[in-house]
Amino acid sequence: MAQFWGLWKNIDMALLYPRDLQAWQAWQVSRNRLRQLRNLGRTQSLEAPLFLSATSAEPKLLVAVDASTPTAVSAFLKPLAHLAGIDFAVLSSAPLGNLVPQATFWHDIEIVPGGAAPIPEWLAGISAVFSGGHYLRAGKQADDWAQLLGIRHIVAQHGLLAPQAPPLPENAHALVFGAADAEFWASGRSDVTSEVVGSQLLFAASQRPAEPVSCERPVFLGQLHGAELSRKISGGTAAQFCRSTGATYRPHPAETDIQSRVQHTIWERTGIEIMRSGGALHQLGRPVVSIFSTGVLEAAAAGLPSWVVCNQPPAWVSEFWQRYNMSVWGNEPTAPPMQPLLEPAVAVANSIARMI
Repeated sequence: MAQFWGLWKNIDMALLYPRDLQAWQAWQVSRNRLRQLRNLGRTQSLEAPLFLSATSAEPKLLVAVDASTPTAVSAFLKPLAHLAGIDFAVLSSAPLGNLVPQATFWHDIEIVPGGAAPIPEWLAGISAVFSGGHYLRAGKQADDWAQLLGIRHIVAQHGLLAPQAPPLPENAHALVFGAADAEFWASGRSDVTSEVVGSQLLFAASQRPAEPVSCERPVFLGQLHGAELSRKISGGTAAQFCRSTGATYRPHPAETDIQSRVQHTIWERTGIEIMRSGGALHQLGRPVVSIFSTGVLEAAAAGLPSWVVCNQPPAWVSEFWQRYNMSVWGNEPTAPPMQPLLEPAVAVANSIARMI
């Protein structure tokens, strides 16, 4: 298959923490002290049950799902519809309901997460674990069980990779968007294998043409929630761009914390339009701009003009733009990313089937 992305121009870039999950978690906490303080006294959320379900009493695959966002559904649940004849179990941080395909039989139990949680007897026959990694509750529990059983942990990429991304589990098999991401995510590790499958989210966007552009004013996709950049950079870039171009600011769905909501209110009072309602990108009918959002490529795949912009971008941001062939504001729009011939969800399912 042709390489999904362009050539990786800066081979020196790599994950900040290519193997040490605890170091990554400590960095994550250090990047958002306000959020840490806000969550004091809410330790019960860390002890909340995980939901474990199965399509039969003898599943061969355990799928861990830590979010029900569109990217997570595309990466982890969409492939399940193509696993003909393979029974699976789903471990999730919340009930998934009708999001899971082939849900004809459910064996529901609730477990308390943690490394000490014993594996249920009826899961002892699973041959592989499939998730987005081991850095959140469901994925961590699934990885603990994978290590206990000595089976492979298949990890699907569900977003674009920055140096601040969490490391892969030990002996993981990574299903990635492109060859550059395979090298970047492994970051020199010899225990990790990889396979290029493409992005289901972007593949779906390419099959769903966007509404014609009816307004030339851009929509800026917010990223105030992210730990990768300081708010001075992410907020400063957004404010300057919106004021200079008349762009509308569209908050990320995770921008629900007090600091972000106060910032939105201040911006509104100073004349920046805030897009309070959501909706699919392909229905915007407007150009899209962001710093390093996956939405830039999603919009390009759907046929909308899209760009990236950043005030004094750090070196990793510039490398990120190069790796994903993102076009800087003022140049020609970002080219639609090349799509694989085989739908990524099918390619993921095929890879899983080979490992079971």
